[in-house]
Amino acid sequence: MTSHDNVLERMRIFTSKELEKATDRFNESRILGRGGQGTVYKGMLSDGRIVAVKKSKQVDHEDQLVEFINEVIILSQINHRNVVNLLGCCLETEVPLLVYEFIPNGTLHHLIHEESTGFPFSWDLRLRIAVEIANALAYLHYATSVPIYHRDMKSSNILLDEKYRAKLSDFGISRSIAIGQTHLTTNVKGTFGYLDPEYFQTSQFTEKSDVYSFGVVLVELLTGQKPISASTTEERSLVMRFLMTMEENRLKTILDSRIIERGLREEHVAVANLAKRCLNLNRKKRPNIREVAMELESIRTCEKPYFVISDDDGTS
Repeated sequence: MTSHDNVLERMRIFTSKELEKATDRFNESRILGRGGQGTVYKGMLSDGRIVAVKKSKQVDHEDQLVEFINEVIILSQINHRNVVNLLGCCLETEVPLLVYEFIPNGTLHHLIHEESTGFPFSWDLRLRIAVEIANALAYLHYATSVPIYHRDMKSSNILLDEKYRAKLSDFGISRSIAIGQTHLTTNVKGTFGYLDPEYFQTSQFTEKSDVYSFGVVLVELLTGQKPISASTTEERSLVMRFLMTMEENRLKTILDSRIIERGLREEHVAVANLAKRCLNLNRKKRPNIREVAMELESIRTCEKPYFVISDDDGTS
């Protein structure tokens, strides 16, 4: 029996009829989101369970089929509260279908960047989400039977459940690597604005490349800004703007006004310093994701009362 057979044995195989019925024939009104790899629909199974059904783009390309198989194999090996749960798949249709647990509160990207949500996106919640995603990545890198690199770490691949707990999703371009192997040499894939510059130059993806992308997500949480700005008047890369303000001791000027209403806190500075280390251009100088997760956890659970930094200490 091959490992592929093993995987399919552990998963539920849905019929195309079941999923057509669940999604009202893939009705436009059921679309939850569209991504590079396909469209996700909200569905309801015959037992009343709400699910998310991902319909891949037309598989006229071997790469896309590889991504589909890859996602099935990787997610079938993972069991972590902060990673989206794959329930099964359908192999009868022209394009592959994947069925996931339904995560009701959309993506972190939407929560950060869409003012219309009206949800009070507090600092404490941001910090908790950062800890949860760092833990999910640490699990992928260190706790699975073979290390898994996500390779498309970004805020739109982080889903939020009914309690706004984070769930990492979209493993189409993720890769398992042999224990003892330090990097993958691949065609550069990922999302502009989140890509590790060293990977971009060398085509070598390491665990520290995921750390870089996570650093970008930390900066998004700190600033409320998108990784690439459409503005022509300023530096378009959020990372460059962030590093510049850190260099010039002007952190407060780039932080999201929603988190510094009561002033700049020690925690903000600690997370900003950690993000800066994750974004080091030399990957050897970046912390690994386990160190990042531990540091975020200690910042979050710090017993001392909040310390507000005065405006005249050079950080404003």
